[in-house]
Amino acid sequence: MGQGLWRVARNQQLHQDFGDQCYLQRERGGRRVAPTQGEQLAMRRGAPHCQVPGSDISHLLRVRKGKEEQGFIDLEMLPPELSITILSYLNATDLCLASCVWQDLGNDEYLWQGLCKSTWGHCSIYNRRVPPGFSYRKLYMQLDEGSLTFNANPQEGISYFMSKGILVDHPQEIAKFIFYTRTLNWKMLRIYLDERRDVLDDLVTLHNFSNQFLPNALRDFFRHIHAPEERGEYLETLITKFSHRFCACNPTLVQELGLSPDAVYVLCYSLILLSIDLTSPHVKNKMSKREFIRNTRRAAQNISEDFVGHLYDNIYLIGHVAA
Repeated sequence: MGQGLWRVARNQQLHQDFGDQCYLQRERGGRRVAPTQGEQLAMRRGAPHCQVPGSDISHLLRVRKGKEEQGFIDLEMLPPELSITILSYLNATDLCLASCVWQDLGNDEYLWQGLCKSTWGHCSIYNRRVPPGFSYRKLYMQLDEGSLTFNANPQEGISYFMSKGILVDHPQEIAKFIFYTRTLNWKMLRIYLDERRDVLDDLVTLHNFSNQFLPNALRDFFRHIHAPEERGEYLETLITKFSHRFCACNPTLVQELGLSPDAVYVLCYSLILLSIDLTSPHVKNKMSKREFIRNTRRAAQNISEDFVGHLYDNIYLIGHVAA
């Protein structure tokens, strides 16, 4: 906050100093006088011309009556639109501090609405008519409290959101909330999704893998739904759901390459194993491209050698698919 306001104050000071050096007609002793001969000479030599301040913003920025006003600008002196724009760059903590100085501006509903929707992209309450006395600042505090509760106990966190009317008890609404929220702990989220497979189904459906290369789509998938650290039934479920969703999003690619959900399932496991092999410092003898092609085509014979080779190149150049 300090740096943004300092720049505004600095620009104001430069504008004022620049204006004081202009050779326009000025008031001297209560009357207007023409430029002196020296000033006219300087103007002919290329001295900068200034415009007489005619806009309200320029006038407000140049109002200074004493030394106590030197430094930060009082945002209440600016047009509301400009003040709101400046404060919109603050996070919640800084905005609370700003409200101690500019109470009306710091509590503006527009600012707190933006903070809520930028952190929690989807909530059921966004699509309902807000009750009288509703406050986005209060909603932000409740969303933050619910997220902290979820990161300690997922079931209690979701129950908290429902008790406050923030979420509707429906798998699709919960899935959208998870998909558009980045403040939830991924370990707790994995526990919750393992217990709520109905929410997991809707969460997978929210992904769009159209025209994505298979390893990149798998990275995007594991960026939202983190893979477990060990192989097990939950990992197999994730890959199965991903394989069906990838084929549904790419029907043309499936037809051209002869892919199927089972073939994509095999390729995903091959990519995960290759990622571990190439990135792990404990593996001394790294798998070669020829070995990867040979091993993969044994399990998925219908996949072309060139396509499998491109898969290897992607992992070799970009890295782990589930990092």
